[in-house]
Amino acid sequence: MAKLNTNSNSYIIIYSAILVVIVAFLLAFVYQALKPMQDANVALDVKKQILYSLNIRDLDGSAAEAKYAEVVKEEKNVDGQKVYECEVDGEKILVASLKGMGLWGGISGYMAIKGDGTVYGAYFNHESETAGLGAEIKDSQAWQEKFIGKTIYGDDGSVVLSVVKKVDDPATQVDCVTGATLTSNGVDAMIKDCLKNIGQQFSTSCCAAEKTDSCCAEAHSEDCCAAEKTDSCCAETHSEDCCSSETEPKVKEK
Repeated sequence: MAKLNTNSNSYIIIYSAILVVIVAFLLAFVYQALKPMQDANVALDVKKQILYSLNIRDLDGSAAEAKYAEVVKEEKNVDGQKVYECEVDGEKILVASLKGMGLWGGISGYMAIKGDGTVYGAYFNHESETAGLGAEIKDSQAWQEKFIGKTIYGDDGSVVLSVVKKVDDPATQVDCVTGATLTSNGVDAMIKDCLKNIGQQFSTSCCAAEKTDSCCAEAHSEDCCAAEKTDSCCAETHSEDCCSSETEPKVKEK
């Protein structure tokens, strides 16, 4: 029987091909076996980020899962953007997902918004921003907390919340991350782009004479006092105060 020539080119090629096939099979098997665990970890990380934006931190594993199930009541889309209807200590909060571009790559996050259109909390993430500089949008809880209480929307519904180098209006502006102007600009652009589509969720007044019932319903107005409004308008908006044409308070029947 002829001895196998292990130094021949054909032997080396066949051996290498078999080895590559075996390794590829093993890698594919491991990937498929671990994929459910990876997907679960990704889903848990998203839930934790949403909780961070609600100022709920330091929870891991089952504790984070349980808290998320407690506070997040509904997930929906607003013009293709994910938003989460939440309730914390009896207060209804809307968490909006954010996605944009930083200096070196993608940035993202979540902003929790109170019913009056102010910030309840915020959390930001990044893919590849510079450590100690742009990465501070994620790593610095103190910087994220600067957003709390800021006004997001102007009277016309536009986004007035800004990240700036010099704060002139403390009610609507947040100081940028030191040494990370371009990343901060990315956060500013992301906020304006992602929150503009949900501004109508936070209208606090729907009282212009020409408004229709649908306007109040869409804006979730807490006040529906135009002269021509009907009780149905107040019912649709869950208003606690429905002024009649004589502008006398009228409490809706339970």
